[in-house]
Amino acid sequence: MIIKSKFTTISYSLLSFFFTIASLYSQQKTFPLWPDKIPGELKNGDYQEKATYKDSVLLNTSQVTIPTLTIYQPINANGTSVIICPGGGYGHLAMEKEGKKVAEWLNSFGITAFVLKYRLPSDKIMIDKSIGPLQDVQEAIRTVRRKASDWKLDKNKIGILGFSAGGHLAATASTHFKEKVYANDSMSARPDFSLLIYPVISMKNEITHKGSQQNLLGNNPSEESTNRFSNELTVTSETPPAFIIHTTDDKTVVVENSINYYLALKKLFIPTELHLYEKGGHGFGLGVKNTSQFWTSDCIQWLKDHKFL
Repeated sequence: MIIKSKFTTISYSLLSFFFTIASLYSQQKTFPLWPDKIPGELKNGDYQEKATYKDSVLLNTSQVTIPTLTIYQPINANGTSVIICPGGGYGHLAMEKEGKKVAEWLNSFGITAFVLKYRLPSDKIMIDKSIGPLQDVQEAIRTVRRKASDWKLDKNKIGILGFSAGGHLAATASTHFKEKVYANDSMSARPDFSLLIYPVISMKNEITHKGSQQNLLGNNPSEESTNRFSNELTVTSETPPAFIIHTTDDKTVVVENSINYYLALKKLFIPTELHLYEKGGHGFGLGVKNTSQFWTSDCIQWLKDHKFL
C-alpha cells in the first residue's frame, strides 16, 4: 500500500497535448453490445435514454436501454485492451470525464480502449435489476475476447477499469465472472486485471455509497443480496490483480471501500497496489488540484511491472 500526502504540480498543457495527439491518431466506432435480444429485458416504450451532449460529444447519460461498446483504437496498438466503466452512482454515466477522456489517455500508450455504456439498474426495464449491469460487463469482456484476433488484441491482456459505481461494476466483474447471469457461450468473462479508481466496493451499510446501493439493490436490500454484491466478501484465489486509488477525504465513497478490497486481495496473495492520497475528494477523473494528478503515471508503471504493457 502506498500512502501519499504531498503533491507535485502537473502540466495540464502536457496532458492536453497527449489527449489531442491520442484523439488525432485513434479510430472510434460504437456498436450495440447485444446485437440480438438483451437478456432479462422488459419492454417499456415510455422509458427513454436521456443524454446530454456538447459539441457532439456525449457528456452524460441516464436511463440507458440499449448498452453499447465504443472502441478507441490507437494507430500503434500493443495488444493490451481495457474496458472502461464510467461512474455515476448507478443512476447516470459520466461518459466524457470517466469514459472518452480516459480512452484517449490509454490510446496514448498504445492501449485499445472500450467505453461501456451499460444499462443502469431499473425495475422498469429489467426482470432483475441487480444483475443488469453485470450482464452487460460480462458480455463486454466476452465480446472483446471473442474478437481479439480481429482487433489484433491479446486475449490474455484484457483489463477492466471503473470509476466510483463503475468501480463497483469492475470489481463485480472481477469477483463474479463465473456467475451465470445470462445464457452465454463458454468464453471466459474474467478480466486479466482491474484498475479501480475511487471505487464503490461494498454494499454494507457501514461503508457503502447509499445512492449506488439503493439504485442497485433497492431501498431495503436483504442480507443475502448485500453480501452477494459486497465485493470485499467475494474475492477468491482467481480474482485478477488490481491497481486501486482513493483519497482519505472522499466524503462520497469512503476510503474503507478500497482498503477492505485491498486487504481481501492481500489475504489471498493476489498482486495488488493501493494508492491513498490525503486530499482530492471524489470524482476527479484523470486528476485535479489537490489530488495526485500522477495516479495515471503510477497506473502505467503498474501495468508495465505486470507485463501488461
